[in-house]
Amino acid sequence: MTVSIDRSRSLEELEGDRWPAPPPDASRLIATAHALRSRPVGTLTVEDLRLLIRQDIGLAVLLPLAVEVLQDNPLAEGHMGEGDLLRAVLTRDPAVWSVYPDPARQLTHIVGSLSDPPPDVRSAVGLFVGAVARS
Repeated sequence: MTVSIDRSRSLEELEGDRWPAPPPDASRLIATAHALRSRPVGTLTVEDLRLLIRQDIGLAVLLPLAVEVLQDNPLAEGHMGEGDLLRAVLTRDPAVWSVYPDPARQLTHIVGSLSDPPPDVRSAVGLFVGAVARS
Protein backbone atom coordinates (compact mmCIF):
# COMPACT_ATOMS: atom_id res chain seq x y z
CA MET A 1 0.00 0.00 0.00
CA THR A 2 1.38 3.39 -0.99
CA VAL A 3 0.52 6.27 1.30
CA SER A 4 -0.53 9.61 -0.15
CA ILE A 5 2.14 11.88 1.23
CA ASP A 6 3.88 14.45 -0.95
CA ARG A 7 7.34 12.93 -0.74
CA SER A 8 8.93 16.00 -2.32
CA ARG A 9 8.09 18.00 0.82
CA SER A 10 9.90 18.00 4.14
CA LEU A 11 8.47 17.26 7.57
CA GLU A 12 8.70 20.99 8.26
CA GLU A 13 6.53 21.70 5.23
CA LEU A 14 4.09 18.85 5.79
CA GLU A 15 3.61 19.69 9.46
CA GLY A 16 3.75 23.46 8.96
CA ASP A 17 6.29 23.69 11.77
CA ARG A 18 9.79 24.99 11.20
CA TRP A 19 12.13 24.40 14.10
CA PRO A 20 14.73 27.02 14.94
CA ALA A 21 18.33 26.07 14.23
CA PRO A 22 19.81 23.87 16.93
CA PRO A 23 22.20 25.57 19.34
CA PRO A 24 25.89 25.41 18.42
CA ASP A 25 26.57 22.95 21.23
CA ALA A 26 23.72 20.61 20.27
CA SER A 27 24.40 16.90 20.34
CA ARG A 28 24.90 15.05 17.08
CA LEU A 29 21.47 13.46 17.51
CA ILE A 30 19.72 16.82 17.86
CA ALA A 31 21.62 18.36 14.96
CA THR A 32 20.83 15.36 12.76
CA ALA A 33 17.13 15.37 13.66
CA HIS A 34 16.90 19.07 12.84
CA ALA A 35 18.61 18.54 9.50
CA LEU A 36 16.41 15.58 8.59
CA ARG A 37 13.24 17.58 9.25
CA SER A 38 14.15 19.90 6.39
CA ARG A 39 14.83 17.14 3.80
CA PRO A 40 12.12 15.85 1.47
CA VAL A 41 10.56 12.82 3.19
CA GLY A 42 10.97 10.81 -0.01
CA THR A 43 14.75 11.01 0.40
CA LEU A 44 14.81 9.68 3.97
CA THR A 45 16.68 6.39 4.35
CA VAL A 46 15.76 3.50 6.62
CA GLU A 47 18.28 4.88 9.12
CA ASP A 48 16.78 8.37 8.90
CA LEU A 49 13.28 6.97 9.53
CA ARG A 50 14.57 4.90 12.44
CA LEU A 51 16.29 7.86 14.04
CA LEU A 52 13.33 10.23 13.72
CA ILE A 53 10.74 7.67 14.80
CA ARG A 54 12.81 6.70 17.87
CA GLN A 55 12.68 10.38 18.83
CA ASP A 56 8.89 10.54 18.21
CA ILE A 57 9.41 13.14 15.51
CA GLY A 58 6.90 13.43 12.67
CA LEU A 59 5.03 10.24 13.50
CA ALA A 60 1.90 11.19 11.54
CA VAL A 61 4.01 11.31 8.37
CA LEU A 62 6.77 8.84 9.14
CA LEU A 63 4.86 5.89 10.60
CA PRO A 64 2.97 5.27 7.34
CA LEU A 65 6.21 5.61 5.36
CA ALA A 66 8.01 3.21 7.71
CA VAL A 67 5.17 0.69 7.48
CA GLU A 68 5.43 0.89 3.70
CA VAL A 69 9.15 0.03 3.93
CA LEU A 70 8.40 -2.76 6.40
CA GLN A 71 5.80 -4.30 4.10
CA ASP A 72 8.58 -4.87 1.56
CA ASN A 73 11.23 -5.79 4.12
CA PRO A 74 10.05 -6.39 7.70
CA LEU A 75 13.61 -6.62 8.97
CA ALA A 76 14.92 -3.53 7.14
CA GLU A 77 17.99 -2.25 8.86
CA GLY A 78 19.63 1.08 9.40
CA HIS A 79 22.83 1.47 11.42
CA MET A 80 21.68 -0.52 14.43
CA GLY A 81 21.23 -3.90 12.74
CA GLU A 82 18.61 -6.22 11.33
CA GLY A 83 15.07 -5.18 12.25
CA ASP A 84 16.00 -1.85 13.78
CA LEU A 85 13.33 0.10 11.86
CA LEU A 86 10.71 -2.43 12.98
CA ARG A 87 11.92 -2.15 16.60
CA ALA A 88 11.74 1.64 16.40
CA VAL A 89 8.17 1.51 15.14
CA LEU A 90 7.00 -1.23 17.51
CA THR A 91 8.39 0.44 20.61
CA ARG A 92 6.52 3.73 20.33
CA ASP A 93 4.38 4.65 23.32
CA PRO A 94 1.32 2.35 23.28
CA ALA A 95 -0.97 5.41 23.11
CA VAL A 96 0.39 6.07 19.60
CA TRP A 97 -1.54 3.14 18.18
CA SER A 98 -4.94 4.52 19.15
CA VAL A 99 -3.99 7.78 17.39
CA TYR A 100 -2.65 5.98 14.29
CA PRO A 101 -4.91 2.93 13.83
CA ASP A 102 -4.20 2.38 10.11
CA PRO A 103 -0.44 1.89 10.54
CA ALA A 104 -1.21 -0.24 13.60
CA ARG A 105 -3.45 -2.56 11.55
CA GLN A 106 -0.87 -2.84 8.78
CA LEU A 107 1.91 -3.44 11.29
CA THR A 108 -0.14 -6.15 13.01
CA HIS A 109 -0.34 -7.96 9.68
CA ILE A 110 3.40 -7.51 9.07
CA VAL A 111 4.48 -8.85 12.47
CA GLY A 112 2.00 -11.71 12.14
CA SER A 113 3.85 -12.87 9.03
CA LEU A 114 7.29 -12.98 10.70
CA SER A 115 8.43 -16.57 11.01
CA ASP A 116 11.59 -16.27 13.11
CA PRO A 117 12.38 -12.70 14.14
CA PRO A 118 15.48 -11.87 16.20
CA PRO A 119 14.82 -12.16 19.97
CA ASP A 120 14.71 -8.40 20.61
CA VAL A 121 12.26 -7.95 17.73
CA ARG A 122 10.16 -10.85 19.07
CA SER A 123 9.96 -9.10 22.44
CA ALA A 124 8.94 -5.80 20.81
CA VAL A 125 6.29 -7.64 18.76
CA GLY A 126 4.76 -9.05 21.93
CA LEU A 127 4.57 -5.64 23.58
CA PHE A 128 3.12 -4.06 20.42
CA VAL A 129 0.45 -6.73 19.97
CA GLY A 130 -0.59 -6.30 23.60
CA ALA A 131 -0.74 -2.50 23.24
CA VAL A 132 -2.84 -2.68 20.08
CA ALA A 133 -5.22 -5.15 21.70
CA ARG A 134 -5.76 -2.73 24.61
CA SER A 135 -6.27 0.36 22.41
